[in-house]
Amino acid sequence: MNNIQKIGHRGAKGHVAENTLESIQKALDLGVDGIEIDVHLCQTGELVVFHDFTLERLTDGFGEIAMKSLEELKDLKVHGQFKIPTLLEVLDVIDKKCILNIELKGDRTAFEVCKSIQLHTETKDWSFKDFNVSSFNHEELTTVFNINKNIPLAVLTEGNLNVALDFAKSINAKAIHPEYHLLTKESVLNIQDLGYKVNTWTVNTVEDITLIKSFGVDGIISDFPDRL
Repeated sequence: MNNIQKIGHRGAKGHVAENTLESIQKALDLGVDGIEIDVHLCQTGELVVFHDFTLERLTDGFGEIAMKSLEELKDLKVHGQFKIPTLLEVLDVIDKKCILNIELKGDRTAFEVCKSIQLHTETKDWSFKDFNVSSFNHEELTTVFNINKNIPLAVLTEGNLNVALDFAKSINAKAIHPEYHLLTKESVLNIQDLGYKVNTWTVNTVEDITLIKSFGVDGIISDFPDRL
């Protein structure tokens, strides 16, 4: 139980605006084992770190993030204060201090994520073990698997664990990332017996964290990684 990985959700979302460099630095300051972020491909081809498909909830902009150039996105403010970072900027901040879980949120993100990971393993002394690539999108995960089988994959699910497990086998995934309400002690053990790690999300209250820890999961993704 003591070896459960502490994973910051979108950095340290409970403390600083999600998916910003400042939030990621806060998670590092809190001593996380891993950080989870989301990526989209913007109109000019760069990978940007942002959760939503549209800009309205988090920024002073509007419209689809995929339809904006990087220059346009850099002019916006998250929560009136922070900039939208690129994946490369996030990688520079993390600099191998913890594992980076990249969730493929937007369409057509797989190829560019593979390029960025390959670049950092070849020129920046990162290891493939420093990364996880996760997604609800089976097509994007399959693309990563077909491009580079060295990249560790994780299947996200908020529904049927059996469907996630069947798909995980087809792409040789290393982990299942279920929404925590799906889990019991028995289901966690069953998944682990099949050879997968169980990293669950998004567990925030002390009561829920205590319960989920008792299930023996491998990692917990939280907005408040300091509570883990």
